[in-house]
Amino acid sequence: MRLASAALETPVGRLLVVSWDGRLCALAFDADALSTRQHLLARFGTDLFPSHRDPGGIVSRLRAYFRGDLEALEPVEVDLAGTPFQERVWAELRRIRPGSTRAYADVAAAIGEPRALRAVGMAAASNPAVIVVPCHRVLARDGSLHGFSGGIERKRWLLVHEGALLA
Repeated sequence: MRLASAALETPVGRLLVVSWDGRLCALAFDADALSTRQHLLARFGTDLFPSHRDPGGIVSRLRAYFRGDLEALEPVEVDLAGTPFQERVWAELRRIRPGSTRAYADVAAAIGEPRALRAVGMAAASNPAVIVVPCHRVLARDGSLHGFSGGIERKRWLLVHEGALLA
């Protein structure tokens, strides 16, 4: 098992990237780094990850995304170790294309759990790989911006960047 990490400055703040054998296992804003490290400590038994320039090629893909290649993150492999329900939600979130949004109810229906709105919201909130698992593309039914761990202004920036919202 090989863990590697990198820090990346982006237009929406500094990101912590952690990969395990080339698969993304964490992508978090600096403000979330402590909880991310605690999660990874519980999972891997350490929160010390060797620094790498571009673990799993993920940093290069993130740079391309921020330069405007909105499809650059699609091939990133993830290994997020969630519950079966979380994994289903996160897989569905990855199906939301850049420039598109969905309501929490749409995500719940798509995974066959139309009454699980709150559970879908909680799974999105516990997403350990922001941006790559695009929970920022999920909106309230009325189209308003809610519930992004990085904050509403980052969510707005990402959606404008992707063309889902006007500036």
